[in-house]
Amino acid sequence: MAAHGEADRTPAQAHGNDAVAGRIADAVDGLAELWTAAAAEASVRLSPHQLRALHALEAEPGANLTLLAERLEAGLPTVSRLCDRLEAAGLLLREAAPHNRREIQLWLTAHGRDVLAEVAELRSRALTEVVSGMAADDRAALERGLRAFVATLTGGG
Repeated sequence: MAAHGEADRTPAQAHGNDAVAGRIADAVDGLAELWTAAAAEASVRLSPHQLRALHALEAEPGANLTLLAERLEAGLPTVSRLCDRLEAAGLLLREAAPHNRREIQLWLTAHGRDVLAEVAELRSRALTEVVSGMAADDRAALERGLRAFVATLTGGG
């Protein structure tokens, strides 16, 4: 699955951090396509924005619209309409906050959690299929490389 722009980086393929970064970007693009395709197979069709909103609420149950808008880097009116659609689909519940009746808290419904679990399972299966097609030494090298990448990114390496 060649990503757009891969041919532009081919001459520099063997040398330099910029070339390595370009190949990583191509791989991330491929992974994003795999993720999107797997999510599209779920029983409930969600846009990438809706999926991000559900993931944000899974990570921060009871968040209000302002916090969700910050997490999604979107405006309040846009996030409010997004929540309207998620609520209408039975994936999200709005409740008045116990400490401030004017503040609305957002919660995933059981159906919303089920849909996220289904998407995660579909994505895992799709990724397993790709990784299973790799040679064992390539899988091991990928795993080592990803560990080193995460360690460096998080300051642990």
